[in-house]
Amino acid sequence: MCHRQIHAIRDEIDEVLSREGIKLYHQEGSEGSGWVLLDFGQVVVHVFATPQREYYGIEKLWSKATPVVRIL
Repeated sequence: MCHRQIHAIRDEIDEVLSREGIKLYHQEGSEGSGWVLLDFGQVVVHVFATPQREYYGIEKLWSKATPVVRIL
């Protein structure tokens, strides 16, 4: 996944949730780093490029959390 794809995914998530009145409280990471975290309060969204996803092992870290949507 390239930087433009991460940016597009991040923008689309924020735009759709904003239209629903859901505010983005905090963002960490950047498209250039291969990882973006979007904190919407009750929902946290992680967008990873493949190398960063494999490195951080997010599935193991959050294994007990209930996934809402998982797109590979």
